[in-house]
Amino acid sequence: MNFTTKINIPNHSNPIDYKSRIVSLGSCFAENMGDKFQYFKFQSTINPFGIIFNPVSIERIIDRVVNDILFTEEDIFFYNERWHSFEVHSDLNHSDATELLENLNQILRETKKQLEEATHIIITYGTSWVYRSIEKDTIVANCHKVPQKQFAKELLSVEISSGSIKNTIILIQSLNPNCNFIFTVSPVRHLKDGFVENQRSKSHLITTIHNLQSEYFPSYEIMMDELRDYRFYADDMVHPSQVAIDYIWEQFKESTISETAYPTMDAVESIQKGLQHRPFNPQSENHKKFEANLQSKIATLVAQYSFMKF
Repeated sequence: MNFTTKINIPNHSNPIDYKSRIVSLGSCFAENMGDKFQYFKFQSTINPFGIIFNPVSIERIIDRVVNDILFTEEDIFFYNERWHSFEVHSDLNHSDATELLENLNQILRETKKQLEEATHIIITYGTSWVYRSIEKDTIVANCHKVPQKQFAKELLSVEISSGSIKNTIILIQSLNPNCNFIFTVSPVRHLKDGFVENQRSKSHLITTIHNLQSEYFPSYEIMMDELRDYRFYADDMVHPSQVAIDYIWEQFKESTISETAYPTMDAVESIQKGLQHRPFNPQSENHKKFEANLQSKIATLVAQYSFMKF
């Protein structure tokens, strides 16, 4: 795709390579980019507590991780025949309370180790709109389809968002003072809040991040200003299409991933395409040679990068 006008994206001061260890947190777009990291076999951890959209909830879960604040029975509740926590995504819900607590606390321990070892922390914020549990008087990460009357909706101010993001940075740096932070704002518009309300929400996040003078990747701006055509949206007309995700990834790659990693990325992609190949005749000599060549490529890469699994 060629564009007459493109957003100027400065190169990251500490680019990612195959020695890097990446932890990506935040909205569903974090998972889109996370899928790319995992496809290309970078050392990466993606949303260990599931999708979390707002700065306050991300700060709260990071506080738990860093300060070893384990989940207890007070932090979960039973609804619709499942046990939930307002602090994590519904993907982690469970039918058994004890198992849910064990799972959440195991993720806490694993995430702390991953943060300690990370070279790059990528955080993608989705919205400044939050829901506060009226009963607990706390902002939730996920409502778990609990009736809306049990929550009060509010818009985080720039000041509150700024405080949460600063605290998140300080908490992670207390474990890992040398890690690099990359912030981005999800290009997924939260149109259920309203068109104007979505713009207010995103503008609060963008202003906050720029005020902090942190490394910023403009995924939201690329979607809004470069990929304006409807072909760049999925069927719901809200989420980016695969074409858009691939384009934004290419911009991220050019600005944030070291050129020294490109040959390895090409080799990984060649293997991935080979693994997806479906032969007409699996017993043919040609296919056996293809399989042997593919296994040889995998062995060569794994010998160089032992963490790679295919």
